[in-house]
Amino acid sequence: MKTHLALTQSLPIMGFREDLNVCSNIFSPLIFFAWFYWLLFYFKITFHVLPESRYIEDSPNKNGVISLIFSLKEEVGALAKVLRTFEEKGINLTHIESRPSRLNKDEYEFFINLEGKNVPALDKIIKSLRSDIGATVHELSRTKKKDTVPWFPRSIQELDRFANQILSYGAELDADHPGFKDPVYRARRKEFADIAYNYRHGQPIPRVTYTEEEKKTWGTVFRELKSLYPTHACYEHNHVFPLLEKYCGYREDNIPQLEDVSNFLQSCTGFRLRPVAGLLSSRDFLAGLAFRVFHSTQYIRHSSKPMYTPEPDICHELLGHVPLFADPSFAQFSQEIGLASLGAPDDFIEKLATVYWFTVEFGLCKEGDSLKAYGAGLLSSFGELQYCLSSKPEIQPLVLEKTSVQKYPVTEFQPIYYVAESFKDAKEKLRKFAQTIPRPFSVRYNPYTQRIEVLDNTKQLKNLADTIHSEIGILCNALQKI
Repeated sequence: MKTHLALTQSLPIMGFREDLNVCSNIFSPLIFFAWFYWLLFYFKITFHVLPESRYIEDSPNKNGVISLIFSLKEEVGALAKVLRTFEEKGINLTHIESRPSRLNKDEYEFFINLEGKNVPALDKIIKSLRSDIGATVHELSRTKKKDTVPWFPRSIQELDRFANQILSYGAELDADHPGFKDPVYRARRKEFADIAYNYRHGQPIPRVTYTEEEKKTWGTVFRELKSLYPTHACYEHNHVFPLLEKYCGYREDNIPQLEDVSNFLQSCTGFRLRPVAGLLSSRDFLAGLAFRVFHSTQYIRHSSKPMYTPEPDICHELLGHVPLFADPSFAQFSQEIGLASLGAPDDFIEKLATVYWFTVEFGLCKEGDSLKAYGAGLLSSFGELQYCLSSKPEIQPLVLEKTSVQKYPVTEFQPIYYVAESFKDAKEKLRKFAQTIPRPFSVRYNPYTQRIEVLDNTKQLKNLADTIHSEIGILCNALQKI
């Protein structure tokens, strides 16, 4: 099962040790392992040593086997207490593995298999583990009878796992692509694809020497769009654009380098760019936003049609998306879409992707008595930027319950656009919408560790409360000095 394999790969098992693990200066290793084996025998748990592979092989699912991963504090009796709870509820454990936690040196992580016949009892146990014991619990079911949480990246480094799992284009082009019959363009696209495939988080984005033909294509798009920005683009876009010209080499005769733009964004809002060869799935793309990472193409559209592209290209990324990612309020809105997607069911991923489409890609906002464009699909399209503010399309207020299920075309101008009162208003609506997502936990991004923290136990909530308390203290102190 794909989800199961992905998560177990992120949690390689490092051999067997039980959380009782009383310090070696008190109990000898012999006594310790004797105690551990006695627990396994008492609770009739079978186990085996894993091979060198970091994957756990799925066994035949005869009884609806359910897998759990949970963490416990390293203290005497903790695991025994948990195992006793399973026994009292009549839940049969068939497999158990453990390893020291990578996140907390005082905790151990356990992977268990159990028979999923008594689902209501299991739900009570999971709830008890989270509330009474303060354990972090992640459920991985091998049966479709019960909803499970899809795998999602926990650290920014884990974006490497899916960055190359593109859905279309990349080095290959469809027959209706403007560059399909151009061997030179196809070879060039392969060069860009190779850069993206070989890139890993933390590396500088390789610099590209663009050809004169590519720079000419960029220049045509840049010149036409820049003439419309003062009257058609939102304030935030127009405020940042001169800074991009000054610090990132935005000009008609030069295609900016992703590395320079990424460094600029990090200094503004913490967003960064990452090269990608083509289109990612909605789930993978949105997951990147949760880490303030935007997967950006590095290639440019075919020169035969400088005002048209069937796919995102560097004109779309740098002229449409980047200016808004430098705005703190919009950056927060984009990240919250990403955070809402983590662990969400497939049907909600589709809804969030639709919200993204009608906001980040094709959104309009109010500025006084007029409408302005903030969507990247509009700000990178000379024709649609004029069309969206004309009397031709239908204009509706941004109501996410309605917007999230609206159908839309992908190869023609949009027949309907949604208007946000402000980015702040859009964020509040998104937060309320995210509360309807059926997942058994909340998440937050820790910018210091660049990790996603799953808020599903009392310890995590206490840590969050301490952080908020500290920030409020800083706020109160600052207010007293104003």
